[in-house]
Amino acid sequence: MPVVVLVSGSGTNLQALIDASQGNATPWQIVAVGADRPGIAGLERAESAGIPTFVCPVKDYPQRSEWDTALADHLMNALPEAHDGRRWVVSAGFMKVLGTTVLNEFTVLNTHPALLPAFPGAHGVRDAMAYGAKVTGATLHFVDEGVDTGPIVSQRIVAINDDDTEDSLHERIKVAERDMLVRGLTSLLSTGFTLSDRKVTLL
Repeated sequence: MPVVVLVSGSGTNLQALIDASQGNATPWQIVAVGADRPGIAGLERAESAGIPTFVCPVKDYPQRSEWDTALADHLMNALPEAHDGRRWVVSAGFMKVLGTTVLNEFTVLNTHPALLPAFPGAHGVRDAMAYGAKVTGATLHFVDEGVDTGPIVSQRIVAINDDDTEDSLHERIKVAERDMLVRGLTSLLSTGFTLSDRKVTLL
């Protein structure tokens, strides 16, 4: 199954997907990597693996809806045909909210460094620590028009230690996040799933 991965930064989740697809018989293949800004490590990781890339910066478009349409065009060029009725996109640290043009055409997966619905948004790790939570973790979910509000596919729990800093906790979450993403994407595309009343069931 062809998949496009979207990145905004270092691309460690992308690298986990690249490593998994190169080392094993995965049910998916990364056919392109897109970014919202040039010159990031995530794009370099893709180029090193021989994966085509594209950049679609928000600032290049006067209206956010125009950017969403342009991003949808890039994605459609990479995924011209639907497979099993879906065109699959993975948001791997892509720090932009997707609009309806993209979401109407593509099935988008995202990872978040907290146990949703708790602590959504850009500072999930910091917010969990500030709240005094004893555990947090990572969530794999489908993307909808909200911010980290889509149906949950899977979650991993990570304990918050008394001596944790935001960075040390985030690094442990990232380890769980990468494994969860690889396993979750593999399960979704190999065995299939059902979605009813926000409940995702792997088949």
